[in-house]
Amino acid sequence: MGDNTGANRLLDALPIGESRRLRRALSPVFLDIETVLFEPGEPITFVDFPRNCVVSLVTPFQGGTSVEVATIGNEGIVGVPMCPGGSLAFRAVSSVAGWVDRMDAARFLDEIKADRHLHELVNDYVRAFFGEIAQAAACNRLHSNEERLSRWLLMSHDRVGTDEFAITHEVLGQILGSRRATVTLSAERLRAAGLISYHRGRVTIIDRGGLEAAACECYRAITTELDGVVRRAYQRRP
Repeated sequence: MGDNTGANRLLDALPIGESRRLRRALSPVFLDIETVLFEPGEPITFVDFPRNCVVSLVTPFQGGTSVEVATIGNEGIVGVPMCPGGSLAFRAVSSVAGWVDRMDAARFLDEIKADRHLHELVNDYVRAFFGEIAQAAACNRLHSNEERLSRWLLMSHDRVGTDEFAITHEVLGQILGSRRATVTLSAERLRAAGLISYHRGRVTIIDRGGLEAAACECYRAITTELDGVVRRAYQRRP
């Protein structure tokens, strides 16, 4: 199952008192790869704070294909924006296994109402979250499969805290909206360039700088926006 390690950066950015109170309402949950957290239009019953896993929000299409519209890791929250009984238009599925801290959705909404710091942080995160969705939409339309794969590997590398993690070609195909053969070709090009190694469903980042050079500008744009949420949260602490 793996070690119960890692920390959610948003939780850490809250004032110490608020963070401790919020953590008392959280329960650790391990997500295996391809665990579906909710489906499009399905009422959201819990909110997750990822620690060392990666959760993909994907848009599913008829015929079984899908494409990722946002990636959430230790800089984010899975299950917002939301209202009582609310839903999202995406499927949330774990693309890299790991730990989350989980809270009942109704309790989470009560905490937002009662805690000014949490309210400001969630509002700021939601703005960045929609920015990521917009950036990903443009990226999916304009950038090559190899550039997008490099971006996704970098974002996952940032979040899991290790150079090696498990990811299958099938899951990458669902994330990138590409056929298995296309994913295999893109991964082989990155491997041949000495940027990654890939064997039996496990990828290892070998040349981080080279992978950044291979990725599109969307990696830096999305990362800068999400990092800004964490930075501003620390700045608002008393």
